[in-house]
Amino acid sequence: MAQTQIEWTDATWNPVAGCTIMSAGCTHCYAMEMARRLEAMGVSKYAGLTRKSGNRTVWNSVVREDRSALAIPRRWRKPRKIFVNSMSDLFHQQVNEAFIREVWQVMRDTPHHHYQILTKRPDRMALFLKSRGEDILPNVWLGTSVEDVDVVRRIDALREVAAAVRFISFEPLIGSVGPVNLDGIDWAIVGGESGRWARPIKEAWIDEIHRQCRASGTAFFFKQWGTWGEDNKRRSKKANGRKYRGKTWDDMPKVQPSV
Repeated sequence: MAQTQIEWTDATWNPVAGCTIMSAGCTHCYAMEMARRLEAMGVSKYAGLTRKSGNRTVWNSVVREDRSALAIPRRWRKPRKIFVNSMSDLFHQQVNEAFIREVWQVMRDTPHHHYQILTKRPDRMALFLKSRGEDILPNVWLGTSVEDVDVVRRIDALREVAAAVRFISFEPLIGSVGPVNLDGIDWAIVGGESGRWARPIKEAWIDEIHRQCRASGTAFFFKQWGTWGEDNKRRSKKANGRKYRGKTWDDMPKVQPSV
């Protein structure tokens, strides 16, 4: 799974498949339905990762390491921004630490790419990097997801991580995050939820993040309104577009050039 429509990356790489619902932002995760579809298409990697809960597809807590996927970035000669584990979480508790180290080695061996690792478990990420003495790779960006005020503590855990770039995905933004400390945070992505079960996003929630990004010098990227527009009307993601305050915000963090 290399091609992607995610606005802030060029490709996805999934050496791990499957996950567990962890907080409110996971409730309507697109990856659960995608895993079900891939299983229906006969992709064995995704077999048995989900179950039905009423009308919804949800994770069943089966997590699968895919060693055959480790070679994929090595075959990509053209430099890319690569979102690592769009269908899982590299720092899920069921992912073996030795396997994470193998992923790290691939990233170390392919410095022409920039890797974007997003986790809801930044505490484990910080512990992994500290306990194993992993060096800072200039081509690896480390981030965490924050959907509302209930999980802003993840930002403090992220700040403990040694990284060339630290970033936060405020997506799906389903509530105010309130005052947050963005010191040491290089990049913020903000986006509303999309899909059949999408929860509304409020412009005031975006405003408070945007103000704090400006105050801290954090690059601001507005990904989407999702299913609910700024006028609080339900439409398709495409119809609602990506403009916030009348413009498109595609700021990216400052990074070292690819080798």
